[in-house]
Amino acid sequence: MTTLAVDCMGGDHGPRVTLAACRRFLDSHADARLLLVGLPEALKDFSHARASVVPASEVVGMDDPIEVALRRKKQSSMRIAIEQVHSGAAQAAVSAGNTGALMAIARYVLKTLDGIDRPAIASQLPNDKGGATTVLDLGANVDCSAEHLLQFAVMGSALVAALGGAAQPTVGLLNIGEEAIKGSEVIKRAGELLRAAGAAGTINFYGNVEGNDIFKGTADIVVCDGFVGNVALKASEGVASMIVGGLKQEFKRNLFTKLAALIAYPVLAALMKRMDYRRYNGAALLGLRGLVFKSHGSADELAFELALARAYDAARNNLLDRVRTRIDSAAPLLSADTAERSTATAQ
Repeated sequence: MTTLAVDCMGGDHGPRVTLAACRRFLDSHADARLLLVGLPEALKDFSHARASVVPASEVVGMDDPIEVALRRKKQSSMRIAIEQVHSGAAQAAVSAGNTGALMAIARYVLKTLDGIDRPAIASQLPNDKGGATTVLDLGANVDCSAEHLLQFAVMGSALVAALGGAAQPTVGLLNIGEEAIKGSEVIKRAGELLRAAGAAGTINFYGNVEGNDIFKGTADIVVCDGFVGNVALKASEGVASMIVGGLKQEFKRNLFTKLAALIAYPVLAALMKRMDYRRYNGAALLGLRGLVFKSHGSADELAFELALARAYDAARNNLLDRVRTRIDSAAPLLSADTAERSTATAQ
């Protein structure tokens, strides 16, 4: 059995969506168990042979400051769900709650892996090849060093390999051009580290990529700082919503467009499915000593169910051990670079 701890109170909709998604997930995963964490009165009507309630007395609000969530709400459903992972009662935790609070609590309770300075948020964006490009960081770290970007590349490689992607997925460094001489000093240095990691066989480094390469599927993984990654994520969701909304409006416009839409419906339906960001829900918080997955706060039943499925897949495929192994293999590069910078500073 794979056991997930679910923060049932998190997100814009709370138990109304999370519980319905949990039932759908349990019905399609016979070897999974769920620990439903939340206010007992909100969960009292849910019953399933492979689900049990873990009571919590507080809820982290979507607009709660990180300090309040971390220091004052120690009995929140979010924190108790993460504590289930820390204690070994669950292999992964899933929440649709406040992203900043989730990252802060997860980092405080679980701590970071050896060799990792900062956890990163990794998720998928659909690409032209019919699959998805994994992008990190998506908002956890606004300011990143070159070493952080190397860590993201290593962790992203483990994630993609564990969740059924290529055994040696390609890694692209997001830049303003493909040439190695372009970009800020941090990006140039990150390129040097990633090329060295590629030469050592730690990652499969493709090279610099540009923003449109995310959606072309040029590389399996794209690494960037959290500011850029979050902007790319929100922009892609906005464009996807605009396209899908536009297609739906055209279906209703007049008799001619209705007939054209009827003829083209299979193609248009497939396009809308590919553009539906709900199907890429479930971002991994990588770099922690435990698995935590973040769902969109606005997730509906389908989206939250898919976040549960991603957490389940990660746990079943030993994502945590794979991240540790890859970080260990990259340790000499990070250690050498730290020593080099210390020597330069002393001189």
